[in-house]
Order: sequence, then C-alpha cells, then structure tokens
Amino acid sequence: MGRVVLVTGVARPLAGRFVRRVTRDPDVDRVIGVDAVAPAHPLGDALFVRADIRQPVFGRLLAEHAVDTVVHMDVSATPLGGGGRTAVKETNVIGTMQLLGACQKCPTVSRLVVRSSTGVYGSAPRDPAVFTETTPPKSLPGGGFAKDVAEVEGYVRGFARRRPDVAVCVLRFANILGPGADSPLAEYFSLPVLPTVLGYDPRLQFVHEDDVLDVLRIASSEPRRATLNSGTFNVAGDGVLTLSQCARRLGRPTVPVLPPAVTWVGTALRAVGLSDFSPEQVRLLTHGRVVSTTQMRETLGFTPTYTTAETFADFVRHRGPGILPPAAITAAVDGVAARLGDGVAQWTAKRS
Repeated sequence: MGRVVLVTGVARPLAGRFVRRVTRDPDVDRVIGVDAVAPAHPLGDALFVRADIRQPVFGRLLAEHAVDTVVHMDVSATPLGGGGRTAVKETNVIGTMQLLGACQKCPTVSRLVVRSSTGVYGSAPRDPAVFTETTPPKSLPGGGFAKDVAEVEGYVRGFARRRPDVAVCVLRFANILGPGADSPLAEYFSLPVLPTVLGYDPRLQFVHEDDVLDVLRIASSEPRRATLNSGTFNVAGDGVLTLSQCARRLGRPTVPVLPPAVTWVGTALRAVGLSDFSPEQVRLLTHGRVVSTTQMRETLGFTPTYTTAETFADFVRHRGPGILPPAAITAAVDGVAARLGDGVAQWTAKRS
C-alpha cells in the first residue's frame, strides 16, 4: 500500500492546490482533507472530512484511515469566512495542540510537516542583517500571527521530543505571494495608496505559491538521496526588495507617516476592512526581515523556481496596475540615481 496523507486547512486555496497535487503522486494511496469549512474549490480524488481542528476528533480520523503523513497547513494570519482574531488564534494554537495530541497517540504516524513563518524572528531595529534557523529573535513577538507561530513551533518541538520516531519538518515561509495570495501583506499591497513609516525603507523577501507547493511535496515525502527533510528550514526566494521598490513596481503612490501615527492609520484601515494593518505588520514594514536559505538548499535539497523579484512581478501582473505608471517611475528614479552618482563621482574627482 502507498502512503496515506492527511492535510489540514484544505478550504484555503493554497492547501487545496497542494491536496490536488499530492493526490497525483504515484506513491500516495489516499489523501484526507480536513477543515471546518467546506472548500469552494475541488480537491481532486481526496476525501474531504468536515471537522473543526480545535475539537478532539483527529485521533479517530488518524486511526480509522491509518494515516502515516500529516501536513498541517491550518496555520494562518487571516480568518476564513466569519470570525476575527480570536478565532484565528484558537485555530492556530489550540487546533495545533489537538492535532499534535492525536498524532502522539497514533502509532501509524511517521511524518509531520508544519507550515510556519519567518515571522517567528520578529522585526526589530537591532536585528541581524540575515536570520538563520538558529538565530534567536531580538524581540519576542508580543501578539498577532507571529506569536501564534512561535507558540505552534514550541508545541511541535515538544511533540518531536515525545515521538522521536516521527520525522518532523517545520517550514518557515517568507511572505507568500502569487496570483491567489490572501495574506495581510497581499492586502496591503492591493491598497490604492500605501502608507509607509517615515524614514524607513525595509528589506523584504517573498516566496511564490508554486514554490510553496513544491517544497511541501519534498517535505512530505521520503528524503531524496543526500538530503534530509527533518528539521526547521527557512523558505524564501533569492534576493530582496525594498518597500520603495515594491511600490514603484506596483505603480502605487506611498504616504509616509510619522511612526507615532502609524497605529492610528492601522486602526482606520481595519475599521473599513481594507487591510489587517497589525502592529506585527507595522514592525515588518518598518524594520524588514531577511533570512538565510542555505539549509533549504544544502540540507533540504530545494531550490525555488522564482526569485523574490520574480515572485513580486507575478503578483503585480495578476493584481493589475496602480494609478501610477511603473515603467515611468522606475525610469525616473533610475535617472535621478544615475545623475546623483555622476555628481558624486565628479565631486570626488575634484577633491582628489
């Protein structure tokens, strides 16, 4: 018999795409998709079970279907359907606790893959230039999705100690973008005008939806020769973009806001339902965050198809142009930069 894979959070488009892909794997016998909400998209040949991850139902599911691989994708920053921040936190944290408790008692489970986020590192002014998987955060997340994933990872580490026979893989994804992205950052980039923090131009990394599916497939399968898919891995596309570069490529104007007023702007945006401009996101858009992907390449054996810049370009193509012409803005900025560079070179030559 082939593998039996259980995937959580399948009502979300990205998890649904992963289910459809994994059902086509020749070494997979059955796929069970679980969510509290019926998905609006097809799941291929997978069996859908409507169940709330916060309820103790997974023990029966795992035993009934003799599940050996669990892919936990029901960890998200945004609510699905009704519910607010409280429902999201309960699903992320309590739901993960319930799932891990069921996995611990099930003898057939041999592999666990958990979707996490580089948000566990936080964003602070004294952060290192590049985070590795072992770098501790300078400032622990005080709330929001970043705190959720930090708690989730803590519970996963406890599970790994109690069940050393289970291969556990935690994937810390950078900001996921693509045609169907539904993250808070995707909502922010969809605003007609982008509020920014005055005096800051943070560095950002992105990972494409297609690369997310590819790395999940690697993590949920047996490791390939000379690779290891157990452990914690940062997942991001090559390179970085600054927020100002993102705005120019989107063709959207920015409105610099004094740091004390950013919180008020976020409250106003949430009130009208435009974007989840949380304190966590404010810190990201102030200080940025860049992670090392050496372990992703050398240990996990995964190389993304899309760079950070290519991921953002694909996102822009599907979101449509902003009110400003990106090409003209880029040309103007490049021209100013070139003239400034020539002026500095001439001044240096005269001084020497």
